[in-house]
Amino acid sequence: MAREKVTIQDIANALGISRNTASKALNGSSNIPDETRNKVIKKAIELKYKQFAFMEIESILSKNSGNIALLTENLPNTSHFGSALISGLEKRISAEGYNLSIHIVRDIDQESLSLPNNFDVSNVDGIICIELFNLEYSKLITSLDIPTIFIDCSAHICYPEFQADVLLMENENSSYQLTKKLIDGGYKTLGFIGDYNHCRSFNERWVGFNRALTESGVQLDLSQCILDEDRLFFSSPEWADDRLREISEFPSAFVCANDHIAVTFMKSIKNTLSVPDDIVICGFDNAVESRIVEPQLTTVHIYRNEMGVKAAEMLLSRIKDPKQPYQVSHIYTKPIIRESTPNIS
Repeated sequence: MAREKVTIQDIANALGISRNTASKALNGSSNIPDETRNKVIKKAIELKYKQFAFMEIESILSKNSGNIALLTENLPNTSHFGSALISGLEKRISAEGYNLSIHIVRDIDQESLSLPNNFDVSNVDGIICIELFNLEYSKLITSLDIPTIFIDCSAHICYPEFQADVLLMENENSSYQLTKKLIDGGYKTLGFIGDYNHCRSFNERWVGFNRALTESGVQLDLSQCILDEDRLFFSSPEWADDRLREISEFPSAFVCANDHIAVTFMKSIKNTLSVPDDIVICGFDNAVESRIVEPQLTTVHIYRNEMGVKAAEMLLSRIKDPKQPYQVSHIYTKPIIRESTPNIS
């Protein structure tokens, strides 16, 4: 008895997708995601559909097989980017046949300008750096001559000289918008909390804050700001209390470099002042703590998953064409107004 011919519908049924999607994937339509296309082709090989009957699955798997190394000084679950960015990143590169390995860069590695022990330069096709803000260490990575992208970077990087792509969340304009809303809402004295030299994103948030003050004719009083080195911010449980006690006159509003800083100082401020009745405060990142603190924190939402996907696409493009001009890209962010800043919309 002759074996029934395999149809596109058989492939679609096996994968739980529509016949139209399966057909487009097999015919090379640009509208189909690479991950879906690869799954359809693999299934066509398995079922021995037409011209795919003589192909081996290994041929599609090995098409772009390679390794991407993620270097970071923080575990993904402790990073302010969170696991969502890693998820978007890994999904996109795996669709192209690449494996992702995570390497923790310790303080001792950065001080000695040494690569992590388990990092094999000869077996890496591309590098993704997350929250690596040491300028000299960043230069060490770029000197390896391996396609590299930094998700956020040192505040002191000079783009024309930096031999890597950079992806950031949009910082300056969202910080500007929040600060301007506070000023328009009647808050006329504003302070900034955070080390603007900690990283590029903090620096851009500081620039947006100052631009809003300048355009509104509001004078910045540095005595109402806390701009210490980032390493000091969480050096002891009492550090925030001590710094607040040194401020003789509080501003009407604090703009913080991120949510973690904002929530920490929010708790300390509550020892003497009421938030938001006596003073208001806002952060940046839309981290989990911004939604569980009382009152809930005004912040800026970061599209983490989308940043992961975009970072992967930029790196894959760099691997394909290493000689193309380097890119500095920003993914839009979105201010979110909550109870910690009443009177603004």
